[in-house]
Amino acid sequence: MAQSAPLYQRIAAELREQIRTGKIKAGERLPTEQDLMASHDVSRNTVRLALGMLQNEGMITSTPGRGTIVRERIMADYHATWAETRDRRASDQADAFQSEMAEQGRHAEYRDFAMSLEVAGPDFSHRLQVDQGDALVSRGFVRYADNQPLSIQVSYYPMDIAQLAGLVVPNDIPGGAIRAMARVGHEEIGYRDEITARMPTPDEARKLQLGSGTPVIVYARTTYSDKRPLRLTLTTFASDRNRVIYELGDVRAYLAQEGAEA
Repeated sequence: MAQSAPLYQRIAAELREQIRTGKIKAGERLPTEQDLMASHDVSRNTVRLALGMLQNEGMITSTPGRGTIVRERIMADYHATWAETRDRRASDQADAFQSEMAEQGRHAEYRDFAMSLEVAGPDFSHRLQVDQGDALVSRGFVRYADNQPLSIQVSYYPMDIAQLAGLVVPNDIPGGAIRAMARVGHEEIGYRDEITARMPTPDEARKLQLGSGTPVIVYARTTYSDKRPLRLTLTTFASDRNRVIYELGDVRAYLAQEGAEA
C-alpha cells in the first residue's frame, strides 16, 4: 500500500497480509492494542480504526476475555442442483442436510424450529400465485454444523396445500414436507431459483452470529407441480461460511476426477 495512505489503512493491510499468509492463523489472537500502538508508534484511535476495517471485512472478531482473534473460515458446500433429489431420497429434509455435511466431515443439526401463520404480501402472493392477504404456513429453523450456525431456512406453503399435507403442526414431518405433499397429489416437478446478496437484518446477524460488515446470501427457491406453485423456500446463508454450487449438464468428467481424488 502506498505510503500516502492513512496510517490505519497501512496497519490494516499489514495485518491482513499476515492473516492471508498464515503468519497469524485462524483462532489465534492478534497483537493487543497496546502492542500495535507501540510497534507502529500510533494512537489508540488509529489502531482501532485499523482493527475496525478488518472486523468489517469479517476477518477478525473481538471476544470478551479472548481479545481480537482471526475468524475461522471453514466453508460449507451447498449443492443446489442436488438438494431436491437428496430430500426425496432421505427420510426427511434434515437427513438430506446432515448427509451433505457428513460427506464434508462435519456434524450437522437443526435448531430453533418454528411454525407460524403468515399473511401473503405482494411478493409472496406473486411467487405462490395466491391472493394478497391469504394465509400461508411457514416452517423454519437454523442449520448448524459443528455448533456453528450456517443458514436460516424458512419455507412458505399455501394454506390449502399445508392443511391437506398435514404441515400445520409445530414439529417435524415424518418423511419430510416434500413427500407429504406428494402423497396428497402435489408433487414437485420444477424449480425456479434466485440468488441475491444483501446485508443482514439484526435478527439474522444474531441468529447467524455474524461479524460486523458480513453480508448474507439469500437463496430463494420456488417449486412447482404441473398445475401451480407449491412452496417458496428462503435460505439465508452466512456468506463467510457457505459456498453455493451448481453443476449443470454432463459433469461425469468432474465426478470421475472427484472420485479419484477422494
